[in-house]
Amino acid sequence: MMVKDKSSHPIVFAVSDSIGETAELVTRATMVQFNSENVEIRRIPYVTNNEYVEEIIQEAKNTSSCAIVCTIILPDVREYLIHLAQENNIPIVDLMGPMMKVFSEIVEIKPHLEPGLVRRIDEDYFKRMEAIEFAVNYDDGKDPRGLSRADVVLIGVSRTSKTPLAMFLAHKRLKVANLRLVPEVAPPEELFNLPPNTVVGLTISPEKLFDIRQERLKAMGLSADANYAKHSRILEEIEYANKIMEKIGCPKIDVSNKAVEEIATHIMEIIKKGEK
Repeated sequence: MMVKDKSSHPIVFAVSDSIGETAELVTRATMVQFNSENVEIRRIPYVTNNEYVEEIIQEAKNTSSCAIVCTIILPDVREYLIHLAQENNIPIVDLMGPMMKVFSEIVEIKPHLEPGLVRRIDEDYFKRMEAIEFAVNYDDGKDPRGLSRADVVLIGVSRTSKTPLAMFLAHKRLKVANLRLVPEVAPPEELFNLPPNTVVGLTISPEKLFDIRQERLKAMGLSADANYAKHSRILEEIEYANKIMEKIGCPKIDVSNKAVEEIATHIMEIIKKGEK
């Protein structure tokens, strides 16, 4: 003979074939409307087969007052749970079934029927945000400690699209640090301790860099005669940057006439090759 759960308060079983967070959140939102904290929520995740369903129903049957709130994507498991709950007079709320039915009708596309997609989408979002924050924190060599933590380190002279590329790649969930190479400042030692395939050198033709820097000076309201945009200075910087890249032995990409998207695609190909 089974012993009834002697809990003095009602129990809601939040049942899911993923982690059950949605079922629990909806239950808590409902509880607020009743101004009641006397309901226990038991989250039961990863319910993906009928045997597990039977165990849940058995536990619910031995509870004096309970209900089931489910967010189960798998149709067979969801229908079996609803059937057994109704057969045993256990109140059940199916959060996913009606929504799936409505969406199937309005979008005319078959659902994936894959548990945990929302959680994976959420994880993807947070990874992207983490990568964007990383790109901001380790932009332009702000902190050399970020070099060893980066998925890729971009190096090059000023105005070779390092920052736009870092942000673009961050949206692809890659942690990117970038470092400007200037003759007067030696690169941090950490740069030379990295595997060469995690560093990408960005090169540019002197003519293109001259035009870009001239436009930059105009936009800032500065004189076009500034040393920053002189041919001699540009050649000096490019020569210095090439020596650093050769010392590291890293792959190089000429960004002279390429869009950020094109360069980023090339960088991702380099990363993939390095992972093999």
